[in-house]
Amino acid sequence: MMPGPFELIIILVIVLLLFGGKRLKDIGGDLGNAIKGFKKAMKESTDSINKKDDIVEAKIIKKEIKQEE
Repeated sequence: MMPGPFELIIILVIVLLLFGGKRLKDIGGDLGNAIKGFKKAMKESTDSINKKDDIVEAKIIKKEIKQEE
């Protein structure tokens, strides 16, 4: 059951009274930076996985053995 708009406003007012505007702004900024950092790390890890060289170049050498008759 989702809270309605009136309940959300009451919760927002209580949070503002408890933490204050400046502290909420700092918390929001820190949370945003954490999410950006997480997304960047995930992107870098998938890029590094895609860049790995899993294919090794190989040559097949066929050696003929001469049979003495």
